[in-house]
Amino acid sequence: MSLVVVGSVAFDSIKTPGGAISEALGGSATHFSLAASLFMPVRLVGVVGGDFPSEHLDLLRSHGIDLDGLEVVPDGRTFRWSGEYFEDMNQRETLSVELNVLDDHQPKLPDSYRDSRFLFLGNGPPVTQASVLDQMTGRPYVVADTMDLWIQTAHRELLELLPRLDGIVLNDQEAFLLSDDRNLVSAGRKILEMGPNYVVVKKGEHGSLIFHRDGEIALPGQPLGAVVDPTGAGDSFAGGLMGFLSRHGSVDLESFKAAVAWGTVTASFCCEAFGVDGILKADSDTLRGRFEDYRSMLSLLGLPVQLRG
Repeated sequence: MSLVVVGSVAFDSIKTPGGAISEALGGSATHFSLAASLFMPVRLVGVVGGDFPSEHLDLLRSHGIDLDGLEVVPDGRTFRWSGEYFEDMNQRETLSVELNVLDDHQPKLPDSYRDSRFLFLGNGPPVTQASVLDQMTGRPYVVADTMDLWIQTAHRELLELLPRLDGIVLNDQEAFLLSDDRNLVSAGRKILEMGPNYVVVKKGEHGSLIFHRDGEIALPGQPLGAVVDPTGAGDSFAGGLMGFLSRHGSVDLESFKAAVAWGTVTASFCCEAFGVDGILKADSDTLRGRFEDYRSMLSLLGLPVQLRG
């Protein structure tokens, strides 16, 4: 199977209660690709400037990430983001955004990418996401991310995109905004009616809810003793999810449920260090071991009990 991701490649500057980093490798496509590469090779579509160091390119390639779709603008500057997290690590403030080469970038898929079976559309304008989907041949299995900015400023375009998706991944606040409903279950069901086959609502450390045509599935988060930096955790979650689906090859409900579980476990590595260092510490053995711990945590024996009445 083949997997394409379209998203940002960036320099991140991050401050948390436990420390800070400056100009570190980041971006949605970067975190996604490194996570998904634990399952299979990934084809990346994005743009960087001439200031993007060759060692970062070498790092990505060393993890089986195909960079034929990464455009380099020699006289441009790479996208930069900076943010600060507060004590509970669930709240952050964006301090600065420099779009630079990303500002007017229109993703173009190499011919070799267009027949890929799986496609993840990272956070971006719905019109741009749709333009990428238009470039695919056949009918890929496609999942997309979004954010409050596009829900508010490109609402009509997002509604037009949703029926073309197999799945959408968003957090609880974005689900409330898109559905105009403050009850999370009702919100997820409303978004499902907008077109996608699956809606995954992320709730941070509290796990996620999967909405499907026959109901809902709740999965807990991966317990962590300490969170160093949650930047990129959502993209790593999506990378684990899509990486598993692409490797597994099946997209039925049980497979999708397992994919969300793998995504949850994969994202937990991201949170354990700054930038991409956490996910880089994961390998097939540590990932599988943590997944087995997670799976055993979900097991519940049907012990008999005599109920009243």
